[in-house]
Amino acid sequence: MLVWARAARSHPVQSGIPRPHVGGWLEELPPKWQASRESALRERRGGDRRRAAGAGPSRKLVFMDRLLVTLVHLRLPLPLAALAELYGVDRSTGAGAFREVRPLLASRGFAVPERPGVRLRTLEDVSAYAEAEGGSLRIDGTEVQVRRPRVGRPGRKSFVSGKKKQNTIKNTTFSDDQGRTLFSGVIQPGRMHYQAAVRTEGFAEQFRRHPKVKAEVDEDYRRLADEFSAQVSPTEEAEGRGPARRAPRLA
Repeated sequence: MLVWARAARSHPVQSGIPRPHVGGWLEELPPKWQASRESALRERRGGDRRRAAGAGPSRKLVFMDRLLVTLVHLRLPLPLAALAELYGVDRSTGAGAFREVRPLLASRGFAVPERPGVRLRTLEDVSAYAEAEGGSLRIDGTEVQVRRPRVGRPGRKSFVSGKKKQNTIKNTTFSDDQGRTLFSGVIQPGRMHYQAAVRTEGFAEQFRRHPKVKAEVDEDYRRLADEFSAQVSPTEEAEGRGPARRAPRLA
């Protein structure tokens, strides 16, 4: 029964990743995950472990399940609480798995369609690739509700979205002119405007460094389109919404 359930969870319909690729990741990522985990534990303890490896409470999620929880959460609009229920663990365990595994996936970079061996890891990589290929980028922002930060946490109010009136984070995704994802990772607290997040990460500077790069943006990035009118153009949906919502101008 457990084998059948795990096979169903790893189906590409849920994860969006072919099983052979997942199998390759299960060989590549566990040593990195273990090393990262040991480093974090060492820092928290303030020294070397005092018990043999394997001692202490057993993990509720093996690495394969941690990987699948992360992939499904990134692909589908399912909250971590719902995924944790499917895997028979509490939400904090699912959230912990996501926090541990997502950086490992991000460090691998994004594969480029029809360019085996080429991976994009930074916004500079994305800009250089777009300029070399002569294609157009699409910039799109999404807002995801998150658990309210605990009382007393610095910057707690910065997660409150003025648009959704909820605690959220904002993520910016870059895709090619066929809609294939090239990079996703400009993540900022919900109060920050989308285009402010892009500027904070330095993407506005990339337009200056790569003048041949073209991009299409939605309504949330109209100020960026105003500043780089020769390179950035609003999508048809954004053009049909009338005057742009005026976001604070950044220095």
